[in-house]
Amino acid sequence: MKTIILVYASMTGNTREMADAIVEGIRSAGIEPEVKEVLDCSASDLADYDGIVLGAYTWGDGELPDEFLDFYEEMEGLDLRGKKAAVFGSCDSGYEKVGAAVDILLEKVTALGADVPLNGLKVELSPSAQEKETCREFGRSFAQSLM
Repeated sequence: MKTIILVYASMTGNTREMADAIVEGIRSAGIEPEVKEVLDCSASDLADYDGIVLGAYTWGDGELPDEFLDFYEEMEGLDLRGKKAAVFGSCDSGYEKVGAAVDILLEKVTALGADVPLNGLKVELSPSAQEKETCREFGRSFAQSLM
């Protein structure tokens, strides 16, 4: 059985809502993911899973949120070859760099050798009902990419 970990950071609950819907999609494909808030996880844990899903809101004008910084630094030196990864996050188009945290994390997992079968998923602020369905499909598609 393939294994997936989903690690996320959420301040206002928007990214958490996305994570919940993505988890529903993963489960619908027959995989029970491990779900952790970033502060409760070590980057070295990623090595134990076939699939890695990272979620972060974009802070300020294009940075990772503070709670993701240590995890991001811990990722340096990990070997993610042979693993699949996906990234999602809530964002605010009021800023110049929309959803930059997603782009930063995509660049990192790619640099560490992970296969990234899906484009990063960005949702403006709180996900609508339709966007939650998009999140479920994102999770389903990611899980299916492992099979």
